[in-house]
Amino acid sequence: SGIDLVTAGFPCQAWSVAGKQLGDKDERGMLFWTTLEIIAHVLKHNPKAKFIMENVKMKKDFEEYITHHTTQALGYVEKIMIDSALVSAQSRKRYYWTNFTVSQPEDRKIMLADILQPESEIEDKYFYGEKSIAYMERGNDKWMQAGSRRADRYTQRATDDKSFTLTANMHKGVPYNYFHGDSGYRKLTAVECERLQGFNDGWTSAISDTQAYKCLGNGWNIDTIAHILACGFPDLVK
Repeated sequence: SGIDLVTAGFPCQAWSVAGKQLGDKDERGMLFWTTLEIIAHVLKHNPKAKFIMENVKMKKDFEEYITHHTTQALGYVEKIMIDSALVSAQSRKRYYWTNFTVSQPEDRKIMLADILQPESEIEDKYFYGEKSIAYMERGNDKWMQAGSRRADRYTQRATDDKSFTLTANMHKGVPYNYFHGDSGYRKLTAVECERLQGFNDGWTSAISDTQAYKCLGNGWNIDTIAHILACGFPDLVK
């Protein structure tokens, strides 16, 4: 086989503490089994191939369930939780299952202030009006059920801290994408989100902000993955 690496991030909505938590009883959760079948097929033809599976923070029962069945299907698995806050300005805790040892990356001590664009250069469309501000500060039970927090906790008030976790729902605006900057409540721009995920500025410029937020919120943090790959393929790291 010519395949040396398989990467997969099966849908998190079925497993996340912010989702319905139905696991593989949710049809989206069933893709976990498809992932195992693909990796097992690759390993059958190339036992030296490596794999990386990723998913969000979830309840312990789900994490143990995935780890157990991955071990049964593939023969060997290591699991690690890495917070991308170590290598970026974004708090982003994720589980990674691999068939090689992965260490924790060193803390680069990057803060939100290090990646923000000057507010004088940010378009008006990214700032929220009075109606949106009143809505987000009021909060509601639906936000709480979705794993969001009330405005007095969720709002990014200090730029000498980490950003909240980017999500695919960011395009909806409040409460999924807002913080309090020097000039008031606003969204993170697509460029700022690119920086939080480790992409180059303008990486998503060919698509709308809505699609950029979705893609970046669903994506992997580049620097976290680079660290994991360096653990798995040390001979390729210069």
